[in-house]
Amino acid sequence: MKTGVLRHFTKRELLLSGLVVFLAGGLIASGVFWITAEKSENRVNFMEAPIPSHYASLRAMEQAPDFVDAAEMTIHTVVHIKTFYTRKSSVYDNFFGFHDFFGFDPFPRRSYPIQASGSGVIISSDGYIVTNNHVVQEAEKIEVTLNDKRTYTATIVGRDPSTDLALIKIDETDLPFILFGNSDNLRVGEWVLAVGNPFNLNSTVTAGIVSAMARNINILGDRSAIESFIQTDAAVNRGNSGGALVNTRGELVGINAAIASNTGAYTGYSFAIPVNIVRKVMGDLKEFGEVQRAVIGASILEVDSRLADEKGLKRIRGVYIAGVSEGGAASRAGMREGDVILEVNGMKVNSTSRLLELIGRQRPGDKVQLLVERSGRERTFNLTLLNAKGTTEVVTRETQTVVSLLGAGFANASPEELERLGLSHGVKVVSLEPGKMRSSGIRNGFIITSIDNQPMRSVEDLKSYLNSKRGGVLVEGVYPNGMRAYYGFGL
Repeated sequence: MKTGVLRHFTKRELLLSGLVVFLAGGLIASGVFWITAEKSENRVNFMEAPIPSHYASLRAMEQAPDFVDAAEMTIHTVVHIKTFYTRKSSVYDNFFGFHDFFGFDPFPRRSYPIQASGSGVIISSDGYIVTNNHVVQEAEKIEVTLNDKRTYTATIVGRDPSTDLALIKIDETDLPFILFGNSDNLRVGEWVLAVGNPFNLNSTVTAGIVSAMARNINILGDRSAIESFIQTDAAVNRGNSGGALVNTRGELVGINAAIASNTGAYTGYSFAIPVNIVRKVMGDLKEFGEVQRAVIGASILEVDSRLADEKGLKRIRGVYIAGVSEGGAASRAGMREGDVILEVNGMKVNSTSRLLELIGRQRPGDKVQLLVERSGRERTFNLTLLNAKGTTEVVTRETQTVVSLLGAGFANASPEELERLGLSHGVKVVSLEPGKMRSSGIRNGFIITSIDNQPMRSVEDLKSYLNSKRGGVLVEGVYPNGMRAYYGFGL
């Protein structure tokens, strides 16, 4: 009789056999569960649970969006812009950085050429191109390169620092141009493409979604500025400025203008000017050379919980009227302090930036309908919008005056004032209204001694200098208490 052989297993073999048993057991258990589940009549199938109505539309999205057609339609309408100017080194360059903005040097210096770049979008077949104001401001030469590598010299048709938009033109016809979309139809979460020339990389396309609407980031530095940006997470970097933000149909919905970054490079958020503002500003610059800016003639505040409690508002919505200007559009229509604007022409308003955007699309003389809440009840007001001077007159480059731009009245400083302050000359600010000077922080009584380091000896000197000035200016002067101050703003 043959006896069996008893074999000793190694530790490794025992571990392996145990693993096989464990895996096999797991598979068997899974199989039993599956069989049991299939036979059970009372099982719960979560995949067949009712889908909430607001998710129903998502079932059709079985594939990721295809951006190929939108990109191909757009890249031929986006141009590469190179700007050239002469920079002069100075103490201000190295310390305050004033030269970059104000375009002059108060100290002895040497000159050297500087080249910068950005993007632009062709908006008509005869060579009109929209870009950012900061891309072409102060440029001595503007060079435009098309996607097919043809190069042209461009001229500035008009600029609008208040929206950071500019219209330039090249001498060419039969150009591909972009189609305008409607930025009012954009929804948070919608896919968009950013097309431009970051870091001189021509025809670069990036994708993202709309992250927020009507965003105010206080980047333009002017109280009269219109900041109602489209926020996206499409990658935008230096050189993208002035490029296109388009929807998946290839329609222009915004002009890329800025990024939120503490490094100078893209870190997750970018901002574009809504195309409905672009359309209006470009039309004004093409027709008049200047933007026809309409105002409602009221000071406004964002409604939040603090303001609602302070003013006794029942709901946190709309834009609060903190005051109305005598003779302004709001005053003439019967509006008053304490009113809350809820809608403009049927479009809801829940932020000051959105209100400024909707009014900024209009021209003086246009009529708008406002839905307003007063003492808990809703009322409708019909306004005829006016310009900053309280009229509906068209403003052209020729009719623009220093006073209308600066919003200030001037007089020659008296000999007594000059002697008391130890000055040899100066022009005094005697009145202020909404305009560049008040927005920059200048107050009544300020005596201007120089502009761009040029002495201002009389009101005539000031008007003569500023009437021919475009771009940034640096104003230096003294207040009656002897405090010396400096202010900067753009014209």
